[in-house]
Amino acid sequence: MTRKELIAEIQKKRTFLCVGLDTDINKIPKHLLSEPDPIFAFNRAIIDATAPYCIAYKPNLAFYECAGLAGWQSLEQTIAYLRITYPHHFIIADAKRGDIGNTSAMYARCFFDQMDVDAVTVAPYMGQDSVTPFLGRNGKWVILLALTSNPGSHDFQLITDTGGTPLFGQVLQKSQQWADADNMMYVVGATQGRMFEQIRRFVPHHFLLVPGIGAQGGSLEEVCRYGMTDECGLIVNSSRAIIYADPTTDFAHVAAERAQEIQQQMDALL
Repeated sequence: MTRKELIAEIQKKRTFLCVGLDTDINKIPKHLLSEPDPIFAFNRAIIDATAPYCIAYKPNLAFYECAGLAGWQSLEQTIAYLRITYPHHFIIADAKRGDIGNTSAMYARCFFDQMDVDAVTVAPYMGQDSVTPFLGRNGKWVILLALTSNPGSHDFQLITDTGGTPLFGQVLQKSQQWADADNMMYVVGATQGRMFEQIRRFVPHHFLLVPGIGAQGGSLEEVCRYGMTDECGLIVNSSRAIIYADPTTDFAHVAAERAQEIQQQMDALL
């Protein structure tokens, strides 16, 4: 999906919601455990219920890898289902990969060539040669970790150099030499509040993937006030607040209601 196509989807559907598929077999409704693949059955129901209200889905790889081969198969089925049934939705593999060049090249081959996702999250700590193998594929995106939503993010990401530029700012500045706003986004946690003003001084045009709305307490209004651009420039993720909103057989219907509520807020903010 190109930048132009992504913006068109946001404008058409009046939403910039991403539904995070952080699917834990210990948290899904118990009646699904009798399914041949409970994880995929849950994901499919969530996707069918929320697709009208979002433009993206983000499976978190840890929730699938922990189950070994069965978990990986559930992930592949989920991505294939999205590709066939909802081809206009943006698919993000939340993998947080980042390694030496030849290893990153294998990760890129896995996610882009084999699994055919649109984007993958990448940790930039090892520098340019760990990131560039993910670049160069038409319509595919790298989403670099910049300023994350977890409490420990300030341990390193806010350390400043002698000129007063924080580490996350140096990442934003340096990485723009590797790619542009047509194939690189950045992760900025919703819990960072007014820090979005500073983020936008470094990257005024790039899309930001924003986790932390809902269960982590981030404010959608605050994110949009300080982070939205004329083209929107935001993909805001909500995971637990949507997919685990109800533990009963009615889970998909309640998930749809939660997603619709967020979509309506986003429509107003747009």
